[in-house]
Amino acid sequence: MAHTLWPASEPELAEMRRFNQKLAWMPRFKIRNRVTPRLIQVLLRVSQKVRKGPDAECKVVDSVPVRILRPSGKPKGVVLDIHGGGWVIGNAQMDDDLNLGMVNACDVAVVSVDYRLAVDTPVEGLMDDCLAAARWLLATDEFADLPVFVVGESAGGHLAAATLLALKQWPDLLKRVSGAVLYYGVYDLAGTPSVRAAGPETLLLDGPGMVEALRMLTPGLSDDERRQAPLSPLYGDFGGLPPALMFVGELDPLKDDTLLIAEQWPGAEAHLLPESAHGFIHFPVVMGAGVLAYSRQWISQRMDGGVLNLSSSG
Repeated sequence: MAHTLWPASEPELAEMRRFNQKLAWMPRFKIRNRVTPRLIQVLLRVSQKVRKGPDAECKVVDSVPVRILRPSGKPKGVVLDIHGGGWVIGNAQMDDDLNLGMVNACDVAVVSVDYRLAVDTPVEGLMDDCLAAARWLLATDEFADLPVFVVGESAGGHLAAATLLALKQWPDLLKRVSGAVLYYGVYDLAGTPSVRAAGPETLLLDGPGMVEALRMLTPGLSDDERRQAPLSPLYGDFGGLPPALMFVGELDPLKDDTLLIAEQWPGAEAHLLPESAHGFIHFPVVMGAGVLAYSRQWISQRMDGGVLNLSSSG
């Protein structure tokens, strides 16, 4: 299906515009060197030590650390979560709040991948980590017979889509994946038209530096080489992949990434959020909360064998 414009009332749009005014005063996320991401990562880990998180099991599977949150009862399904952070910052614990919301709303277990970061590892190594975690989850007895969903945000959306494409080498494992939820992912590492046109007014992200940041991520490659799947999922073969639910904001430089990949992905349901910048599921606004609620309902409906209709989702 073609993408649809997310329904929003005028008060919701006004709320988002007010929040965008605050974003305009904030520094943009930039990847210009390897020192700044390391500093941000240290600060992130310090803040996580200060703040007590939910009970979680941390284990290493096929040499990849994962963080597992479980519901109080038997899970109805399991989610493989792949965090964002521009490939250079973040960790599995960073998604605790979102994942706990998923656990409570859907009665699922969430396995979050603590993949290596691109400050020290080529992006292909990050892809290998996510694929290894996915293969473990899909083959382990612990989650046997449970429906599996893959969720990724931003750089995590890229890694999630790349993981699903790579799983085509193991058709029996891929069949176990019931769906994917992808928030404003990066699907062309050479830069889609909206990325290449991004200017200094871009909110949250460093518009003028985005193409160069992608080149830093993939040193030594030509743009043609960057456009090979699964490195750039946009150029993959989507036949046989599970249904996908996708979201992107109309003010996001990554807008074209989602809209273009949705056109090629059979069973994709894509929503364009008006007045919205990158990262909106973290914003304290009604539209962001609505997207999260719809995503969780979409997963719950698919676990129950139904299909969610936006007009009746509340």
